[in-house]
Amino acid sequence: MQGYKFNTEEEAVAARKAAADYKGLPVNPVSTTIYWVDYNYSDLDGYYYIRYIDGLEAVFGDPTDVTITPHEEI
Repeated sequence: MQGYKFNTEEEAVAARKAAADYKGLPVNPVSTTIYWVDYNYSDLDGYYYIRYIDGLEAVFGDPTDVTITPHEEI
């Protein structure tokens, strides 16, 4: 998958806010849409990531390959 990796949750939260600010979100204090994107954590890989969506390169630059290790089925 294409996206952006972050080492800490603080970096991921700041990135999510930067993307929301770029899009002008939230539109008002009672808006239901607060963020443009959200971050996830890969516990097996030890990093946070945001999946690439069209237009996000305007905030973070070109996306990179992000590989997530799936959990094994029990």
